[in-house]
Amino acid sequence: FCRKSKGKPNGKKPAPEEKKLYLEPEYTKSRITDFEFKELVMLPREIDLNEWLASNTTTFFHHINLQYSTISEFCTGESCQTMAVCNTQYYWYDERGKKIKCTAPQYVDFVMSSVQKLVTDEDVFPTKYGKEFPNSFESLVKKICKYLFHVLAHIYSSHFKETLALELHGHLNTLYTHFILFIREFNLVDPKETTIMDDLTEVLCSSSSGSSSNGSGNGSSNSAGAQNHVKER
Repeated sequence: FCRKSKGKPNGKKPAPEEKKLYLEPEYTKSRITDFEFKELVMLPREIDLNEWLASNTTTFFHHINLQYSTISEFCTGESCQTMAVCNTQYYWYDERGKKIKCTAPQYVDFVMSSVQKLVTDEDVFPTKYGKEFPNSFESLVKKICKYLFHVLAHIYSSHFKETLALELHGHLNTLYTHFILFIREFNLVDPKETTIMDDLTEVLCSSSSGSSSNGSGNGSSNSAGAQNHVKER
């Protein structure tokens, strides 16, 4: 679980209910495509579920990594002393379960390197025909998606101005919409975890592909994986 930060995420006094730039209608309308993402995320009839989860999770990892890299020079130990989203602070947990307080760039680096390790591990994300997925596969995909959500949420809450300046907000909105509808379709992230961005999700997902509020089932999203190199609470 994430912990609430006490006081000031960036050493500044938090403004009383600061206006969220990313919710401004002129920006939420921006997309790079008007594709029906609800149809795009559904499991095709002839595809194995694990294959579909593996393929999409790997693609989201690469796209979110790329999106973060566009603003990474602005996400520094100075500007983002904690991994904060709005008034919530996230901590990383190492392989032994030890809590690590880290800056946002350190946290994102932990996320990206541990996910990279998983998606390139043939025993976890098999690419060869006939090779089985491990029993822990779904719980690992859930962990990966939770961390990728944290990264996307941090980009919105702390670096939306820079994303706007680079004119990449259309890309960010499209990626966020696609990702949220995917994790809802397969109940990959506990809705409590994503509540922090519900205002944005409501605007983006309802305007892009009809009502998507019925897809946020309460699947067992906190199942513990057999491996713990992406352990965090």
